[in-house]
Amino acid sequence: MQLLLTIARAIDATNILVGKTVGWLLLVAVIISSGNAIIRKAFDTSSNAWLEVQWYLFGAVFMLAAAYTLQRNEHVRIDVLAGKLQKRTRDWIDLLGHIFFLLPFCLMMTYLAVPFFWRSFASGEVSSNAGGLIIWPAKGAILLGFVLLTFQAFSEIIKRSAIIRGELEDTAGGGHGSAAPADETKEGNHA
Repeated sequence: MQLLLTIARAIDATNILVGKTVGWLLLVAVIISSGNAIIRKAFDTSSNAWLEVQWYLFGAVFMLAAAYTLQRNEHVRIDVLAGKLQKRTRDWIDLLGHIFFLLPFCLMMTYLAVPFFWRSFASGEVSSNAGGLIIWPAKGAILLGFVLLTFQAFSEIIKRSAIIRGELEDTAGGGHGSAAPADETKEGNHA
């Protein structure tokens, strides 16, 4: 199990690095958006390429930071019922949810994203908008996002299994930090 936990830590470290790095793309998108708005108002001119760059950057942040969001336990969840369950039950719900819902979804989306990206890359697909950009980088971000999310799903399964077996301390409150009793909730992440 130690080897699997080491792999999970490596996956976590990779997704933390990617998540923190792509967060800066939001600043770039804001600067481009502001510059485009100023140029449009001041000089009565604009470019579809600048609008598309904003969309690409936002899409890249959304896709590439999804695994980081899962790793940090910041994803959307509905705690109305889960908050009333015992920690061990929540751990099992997380584990089974990751195995039977998240992982198959990520694998299916990765499988579907490969030809989606490859066709665009191989053909040099360009946006149909006047002055539009090539599309394959945006489609590549979709593929890479699901690959990262798939690996993070494996990491979460490994860590949740270790927590259930008592081989790893749960420092994120059982995946439901705000719902866990105070004595079970600690700052930090799983690994």
